[in-house]
Amino acid sequence: MKKLINIPLIALTLLAITVSCKNQDKTAQEVKEEKVKVDYLNEPKTDFDERMAWWRNARFGMFIHWGPYAVPAGIHHGENIKGIGEWIMFNAKIPIAEYETYAKQFNPANFNADEWAKLMKDAGMKYVVITSKHHDGFGLWDSKVSQYDIVDFSPYKKDILKQLSEACKKYGIKFGTYHSIMDWHHPNAQGDTYTGSRDITDEDKAEFKIYLEAYLKPQLKELITQYDTDIMWFDGEWVEEFTHDQGKALYQYVRELKPSIIINNRVDKGRQGMQGMNKADADYAGDFGTPEQEILESAAASDWESCMTMNDTWGFKSQDHNWKSTTVLVHNLIDIVAKGGNYLLNVGPTAEGLIPEPSVERLKEMGTWLSTNGEAIYNTERLKNHFKQGEDIRFTKKKGANTIYAITLKKPETVLTLNGIEPEQGSSIKLLGSHENLTWEYHKELGLKIYIPESVLSTWNDKTLAWSFKIIGKEV
Repeated sequence: MKKLINIPLIALTLLAITVSCKNQDKTAQEVKEEKVKVDYLNEPKTDFDERMAWWRNARFGMFIHWGPYAVPAGIHHGENIKGIGEWIMFNAKIPIAEYETYAKQFNPANFNADEWAKLMKDAGMKYVVITSKHHDGFGLWDSKVSQYDIVDFSPYKKDILKQLSEACKKYGIKFGTYHSIMDWHHPNAQGDTYTGSRDITDEDKAEFKIYLEAYLKPQLKELITQYDTDIMWFDGEWVEEFTHDQGKALYQYVRELKPSIIINNRVDKGRQGMQGMNKADADYAGDFGTPEQEILESAAASDWESCMTMNDTWGFKSQDHNWKSTTVLVHNLIDIVAKGGNYLLNVGPTAEGLIPEPSVERLKEMGTWLSTNGEAIYNTERLKNHFKQGEDIRFTKKKGANTIYAITLKKPETVLTLNGIEPEQGSSIKLLGSHENLTWEYHKELGLKIYIPESVLSTWNDKTLAWSFKIIGKEV
């Protein structure tokens, strides 16, 4: 029996396939052309807000400064070198060839990426930024652009970034890399920071441009494409050879490699010293400001992240024992979040690959506090009218909800009076970590009074650090 063949149906099918293939080819070409045309420097606010959403909700991250400078740990030729640990090459005026001997000794055999990522998780941190390359030019990954890295130059022979990025994915930690634009190891990118003050010539600018295009950008491409980094955290942008136009172009280049990536403002020349926010004299590139070792005095209109150390140094320094208390660290976090910022808290691992025990202890204690009070920190925003009351109370607000948190930095009295907060009628007020509903009353003139029974007050102890009161209501 002959099969009946539907000629019109076959023709229509073939036509549909042909049109589909042509549309697919056209779409691919259009997408390629569109990608080239995207101006990431003039991103629509809606797109910017969507890209920044996870970072704004995260609030707390780990900074890691690690490299060959952990080998001398602040001591060179028996002398305790002043200044921060990762600047020992500059502060001790160590020639490149001599500093390379430290790189050849850098063998972190005790490094355990899983333990580091788990510590971040236990501390309540949501992301990490690690020095892929600091000013000394040494890379913590297997770069094909340079042999001056952990795999090719050190006895360790393993890719640090690969191990840590994979461990961070396991624990749900967003992965970021710090990368220095200045490079003391590269002859074309040392600026005047390492070689001494000098006039910048056209030849210097031309040599730096070669470094930028043939060295810096290819290394950035490796980091972004091979390690799927979510944050690119630049530094060393102050070298005079690096220009504002190059900064904008570098921002555009990185976003083209990964449109969703988040980039700090040190990709450009706008940063105002350690205060870290951009100057107002030009339109500078970068997604967030970078206050260093300080917290903004008040809330800012733009995104910002305060990066700070636990002691006095970023890179490990054996003689630095000036550790901040867990109370100070938690209060810093609260103050920063109340002002709408993020807290990037640093650890400086040893040359053997261990995070110093004082750092571990404090991070775990912060994690314990956050396990109870985290909802007052994550996915929150600052109040519109005031972020604090006096010196010992800070406020945050849950995004998309009428929930306000009043965080007390010291033990309150039996009556806690809050100004500018009006609870909903019939709502309950609770202390996070307690199931007890607290009695309260509100008067427009007198404010909100929360009555705290002795049974609750007596639970405050040396490990309490801060209390968070959850209020359903609004700011007035």
